[in-house]
Amino acid sequence: MSEASPAAADVVVSLTNVQVQFGGGSVRAVDTVSLDVGRGEVVALVGESGCGKTTLIRAIIGLEPLAHGSIAVEGSTVGGGRRLRALRRRVQMIFQDPSGALNPRHSIYEAVAEGLRIHKVKGHEPTLVAEALAAAGLRPPDRYLRRFPHELSGGQRQRVIIAAAMALQPALLLADEPVASLDASIRGEILALMRSFVDSRGVSIIAVTHDLGLAWNIADRVAVMYLGRIVEVGPTEEVLRSPKHPYTQALLSVVPEIEGMAQQILVGETPDPSRIPSGCRFHPRCPVVASGEADRLGFGDRCRGVDLELEPEVAAHRVACHAVAR
Repeated sequence: MSEASPAAADVVVSLTNVQVQFGGGSVRAVDTVSLDVGRGEVVALVGESGCGKTTLIRAIIGLEPLAHGSIAVEGSTVGGGRRLRALRRRVQMIFQDPSGALNPRHSIYEAVAEGLRIHKVKGHEPTLVAEALAAAGLRPPDRYLRRFPHELSGGQRQRVIIAAAMALQPALLLADEPVASLDASIRGEILALMRSFVDSRGVSIIAVTHDLGLAWNIADRVAVMYLGRIVEVGPTEEVLRSPKHPYTQALLSVVPEIEGMAQQILVGETPDPSRIPSGCRFHPRCPVVASGEADRLGFGDRCRGVDLELEPEVAAHRVACHAVAR
């Protein structure tokens, strides 16, 4: 498992000052995000709904245009046309709802074979489909080939989605809440399956989640997003055991498995991204500011007036917080 940002030669996807805007530029859904993900690394993007996590991974696969910045996958800049088609073989998405991602009129064989045909993958198609299903835990594969999505359980449907993705031998999986719609008894199995592909095939994963338990179970690093920006990033063990940003601390304080943290209830909802607060974008909800501690310690004015980005990349665990930077 990686301890810090990957070396340049091992980077699978590199995001540099990425911005995604809506409403003619009035809404900054993703605001100046830089992040490198290494080969065979799992990075969990965590944060409340509406913080920009899903928009960010949609930008990686070319589904959202960039207003500023750049994204490179295996050294090639994400663009349109033929280059985008090649990208979509190397980068595959796993969606939250497997039922919505599968055509109910297509058999399981057709669901897995479709990508092979689109990308003109060489090999004996029936063999490739069967191998993909078996690798995803649907054994024996012959038992599933002629069945349809409604005949499978939610966990089995998610395995079909994973099989279809891995049949293309991608370098990167983008997983958007991959187990949120599944029963708790199945979630661990699906996470273990995804992690097995990381360990055996060197695939990289960016997993979007609001579930910090998922991050703990599968991720090498955690990147915490708030209002379109990464506010804390570092090795999973460090971030989840010793969070530095008050927002991360608040998220972790309500996780039952985390012991020794006083529960913090954040006030209000995430602000409208068309009206990002001045200064630290978290300061209107920050317990350190609300309690008066920031003013007592002399950095309250900076919290309210200076927009702080992540610390320079000199350590594995980085944070954008005036309380830490003072």
